[in-house]
Amino acid sequence: MPIDPQNAFLTVQAGLAQLSTLIVSYSFSAIGAVILLVVGYIIAGLAERSIFAGLGHIHGFDATLRHFFSKIVRYAILILVTIMVLGQFGVQTASIIAAIGAIGLAIGLALQGTLQNIAAGIMLLALRPFRIGESVEVGSIAGTIEEIGLFATKLRTADGIYVLAPNSTLWNQPVRNFTRNGVRRSDITLSIGSWNDIDRAQKTLLAIAAAERRIKRDPSPIAFVATLGESTVSISLRYWTSSADFFATQTDLTKRAKQEFDSEGISIPLPPPEAPAPDARRQ
Repeated sequence: MPIDPQNAFLTVQAGLAQLSTLIVSYSFSAIGAVILLVVGYIIAGLAERSIFAGLGHIHGFDATLRHFFSKIVRYAILILVTIMVLGQFGVQTASIIAAIGAIGLAIGLALQGTLQNIAAGIMLLALRPFRIGESVEVGSIAGTIEEIGLFATKLRTADGIYVLAPNSTLWNQPVRNFTRNGVRRSDITLSIGSWNDIDRAQKTLLAIAAAERRIKRDPSPIAFVATLGESTVSISLRYWTSSADFFATQTDLTKRAKQEFDSEGISIPLPPPEAPAPDARRQ
């Protein structure tokens, strides 16, 4: 069947007109999408910097949390802008939002433990039960805090071992912070023979404490009888010192107390003699 040239021309002309309309329509959509992307990117950056700076004015607010919340605001704005851009091209944004919600739920269920660590990290950074450089004990974990992250906390033990503890583990147990209050109480105890003058031993310990500049005067140190044995008496010296001087003061006072007891003639009981070994030659 022969093709009518006039009809073919009209069909092509109509197709070109329709194509031109589509090009113009989508051109405006594309230009609008580009403008939205640029404006959204700028607004997201400004919002991130504003949130970061605003939280910085809050005294004691952790820098890690400042980065975390400012990044959340930035990405939330970028996601919103992306949804608006897709809407410019006729995409049903309601279905996209529903899909994002379903994906977020699936990711949350898959990463439940990780999300618990993030939530615990936020609480640790907000409530600050410990800070970097403080010595703590949490359950079976003990050491000096080196870094507090959103997922885990880095510690260094007293013998120099590196420990990476999940935040949820640290958050769900009582925290003993040895540094936070700035001062610590310590006791040193020495056993002496029960035949020694107890008052003299107590005065000797108090004199040692009075001469030690690292010991706090308030509350004042005290010396007392800790325990009584059959032939021994345990004398304790209780005092307060700064957290930084705790171990050094304790070891120095123990050595000095032994030296002063020796010079004062206060004797420390000797261990009982060992029973003689049986003669292997006897039958």
